[in-house]
Amino acid sequence: MDVVVIGLGYVGLPLVRAACRAGLKAGGLDRDARVVAGLDAGLSHIDDVSAAEVGEMLAHGFTPTLDEGVLDGARTVVICVPTPLSEEGGPDLTAVRGAAETVARHLEPGMLVILESTTYPGTTDEVVRPILETSGLAAGEEFHLAFSPERIDPGNPVYGIRNTPKIVGGFTPACASAASAFYGKFVDRVVEAKGTREAEMAKLLENTYRHVNIALVNEMAVFCDELGIDLWDAIDCAATKPFGFQPFRPGPGVGGHCIPIDPNYLSYKVRSLGYPFRFVELAQEINERMPRYVVERAQQLLNREGRALKGAKVLLLGVTYKADIADQRESPARPVARRLIRLGAELTYHDPFVASWQVDGTDVPGAGPLPDALEAADLTIVLTGHKTYDPATLTRHARLLFDAVGHTRATPDDTTELL
Repeated sequence: MDVVVIGLGYVGLPLVRAACRAGLKAGGLDRDARVVAGLDAGLSHIDDVSAAEVGEMLAHGFTPTLDEGVLDGARTVVICVPTPLSEEGGPDLTAVRGAAETVARHLEPGMLVILESTTYPGTTDEVVRPILETSGLAAGEEFHLAFSPERIDPGNPVYGIRNTPKIVGGFTPACASAASAFYGKFVDRVVEAKGTREAEMAKLLENTYRHVNIALVNEMAVFCDELGIDLWDAIDCAATKPFGFQPFRPGPGVGGHCIPIDPNYLSYKVRSLGYPFRFVELAQEINERMPRYVVERAQQLLNREGRALKGAKVLLLGVTYKADIADQRESPARPVARRLIRLGAELTYHDPFVASWQVDGTDVPGAGPLPDALEAADLTIVLTGHKTYDPATLTRHARLLFDAVGHTRATPDDTTELL
């Protein structure tokens, strides 16, 4: 194989697609038998790769498998396994260590090994390299080792792997050159970092920047409501400045793998030095309390109409973490629903991308046709602004509407309130 990708999820599968389109012979190693069987049958389990594209990949020689023997003779191996948070608040590197151990059993002279899984600075050198070197081969001398942060944005119709600059940090300059040459086959621009730690830090810096700024506008949303200020309008006005400002907008929380999780890796590393990373920890605190605040505002709206939240019919619109995709990872809809249920609301949900939905193991009933569901609910809360949700339809049919993502700003009425 020209390349074998370990971990065929939201990062790994688009990478395989890009490699296949560049004419590379690609293999994919995953431990989930259902994922492998589905791909082998031409099916896709992620939004950004269609079944037709999987078929094209298979036609180009893509081999999804559970058998680590696919690594034998591979020129390049890219590790794209998940790194969830551990109980200590740092990254759980179980999958990374397991992948590295698997590669070590098949490591050969001249092979290029790249880690793409997001983690704290130092992981490539301090965790992955020693495991790979149990093979008896030395990094930088007998095999190449590099880190390249993934920059996948699920559902983004403009930026994909090819036109998003790829950062690579090598264990040695020769390792960086090898990684640049590999990605240069299917990425328009490759940027070489000084080393693996700088590349690891770049990823965390990107996500921490977003995390902190989202927390800023989320906190502003809380006090702007009490001050009677339309924060959405203020943000739009500020965004007209052609320099020195980038607009971020409030919401019911933060979701996906990157924003609610990745900055904690950096905070974890800083704490190991003996002091807190206060910006990140404060941002985490603010963003984590937004689901509770959404429920508080919902309760206030019902009270204003002479209704109690207990026993009220509440409809949630959109339970994925961002619009127009099926990805539910870390979606703030779940903590919002959890609290509503705890306070006695009769909950239903509507999401064109989610056929069934559970909260803490309990099925949440799906709503019927949207206009009917809106009219039947005492309160509708917009948590994800899917394009299929016509704002005029929402404001016309909802008895009471709380829009936590600004989806209906263009069609306001007396029954609608924004976060």
